[in-house]
Amino acid sequence: MFYIYGFYKFKKLSSLKKLKKTFQEKLIKNQIRGTIIFSNEGINGTLSGKKNNIKKIKEILKKICKIKKFDSENSSVNKFQPFHRGKVKIKKEVVPIGIKISASQKIDNSLEPREWNLLLKKKDIKVIDTRKSFEHNVGTFKGAKNPNVNNFRDFPKYLNKFDKKSKIAMFCTGGIRCEKASVYLRKKGFKNVFQLKGGILNYLKKIDKKQSLWKGECYVFDNRVSLKHKLKIGTHSMCSGCRKPVSMKEKKSKKYVEGISCPKCHDYLTETQKERFAMRQKQILIAKKIGKKHIFQKEYR
Repeated sequence: MFYIYGFYKFKKLSSLKKLKKTFQEKLIKNQIRGTIIFSNEGINGTLSGKKNNIKKIKEILKKICKIKKFDSENSSVNKFQPFHRGKVKIKKEVVPIGIKISASQKIDNSLEPREWNLLLKKKDIKVIDTRKSFEHNVGTFKGAKNPNVNNFRDFPKYLNKFDKKSKIAMFCTGGIRCEKASVYLRKKGFKNVFQLKGGILNYLKKIDKKQSLWKGECYVFDNRVSLKHKLKIGTHSMCSGCRKPVSMKEKKSKKYVEGISCPKCHDYLTETQKERFAMRQKQILIAKKIGKKHIFQKEYR
């Protein structure tokens, strides 16, 4: 069983190259996969491995980065390793929106899942999904607006159309995108801005399906593809042609060919691409038949 741990912290960090080298070695030594992003403004990551090894890395991160408590944490378990490798990256921002924030700029506007439910039932609230469109299409909250942005850096342009008196409630997968968007809005003069604490993952883990205002599943950037309530694996898989999530309904389409295409990309792929993907799929099936994992195999369920 693999333990999956997500976290982030806005905190001024330095010596980023040294941090990268240190933790790249730690991930390999402790057989941990996933991604850690270091920036001058903080840290963001999702890791997977044996529980004791994850606990060890968590303690080392806190000690070296002088962190008492992460701004947000989430955890779940899974039967297979959802990541291909362990990566440590250095970026200008932990999530790109065009502004850097410090711990002192953070605002206390996070709502626990049950408080979030009460807020969403109010008529004068504007609920905004800060994720990308393909994530929104897999699942979202009832009445949530889809900004239709392909890059989080473009999100401020969407926010600029709202009146500063508007009551805005934002959510994302783990909370970090909303954290930055909240600071941006406060700088622009917005007063009534709220965000879902711990994001969708925290909501699905704590709220029972009967009391839930969530519709669909939550897309995640690993081989689990999507999650349901209690963070159980969802029904979506990944299209090998366009690398977008594919629903059970889409799999019934004639345009869905396992390992090659789905309704989203079938008409846009060239014949050369389809032939190449078909050869790759053939190799994957041969590897599965003899009990091996192929280099191009993306899912291990």
